[in-house]
Amino acid sequence: MITITGFKWVPPFARGLVRDLRVRWALEEAGLSYRVRLIDAADKESVEHRALQPFGQVPTYEEGGLALFESGAIVLHIGARCEALLPADEGARARAVTWVFAALNTVEVAVQQLAALDLFYADQPWAKSRRPGAAAAVKQRLAELAAWLGDREYLEGRFTAGDLMMCTVLRILRHTDLLDAEPALAAYKERCEARPAFQKALADQLASFEEREA
Repeated sequence: MITITGFKWVPPFARGLVRDLRVRWALEEAGLSYRVRLIDAADKESVEHRALQPFGQVPTYEEGGLALFESGAIVLHIGARCEALLPADEGARARAVTWVFAALNTVEVAVQQLAALDLFYADQPWAKSRRPGAAAAVKQRLAELAAWLGDREYLEGRFTAGDLMMCTVLRILRHTDLLDAEPALAAYKERCEARPAFQKALADQLASFEEREA
């Protein structure tokens, strides 16, 4: 049985954004059974968890004798077993992998810098001075991504792991109105979110938090 980790509780602003969602979504797309081990702040500092995730984060992935960390690596591992995520055609597969890296290395870097300023340091003078530049960097990336997307439904014409990862990055901007300037990109995100596998993964993650506040 595949076992992944998630957090028992996070603040409301982070719900639906914690990175185990990416892995849950990939597993749902692949039709693979799994269980989730929920951890708290103390657990993530434990020797046991650090042996799986050197930085104390989630998600982790365990199956048989294999243990993985980092959401992108885990999604690619799952995708190797699922043509819905990584196509069988060698070229199409390589393009899908390229978009996974683009989401994490090109787009998320800018998005996360803005999110950190807004969600953790908004009351700091230095953050206020940096925000215009951070927002401009995000707007540039969104415009470039929208230009590539054009009238395609998905980044390479059909849904892949690249779209899964890109959608989860775009969702980080939900506290802003930046996607409103790129309607095609906003529609693309909504199209990804409408997939049954995403809806199931999101509902399950949110249910874990709600159960602990009931």
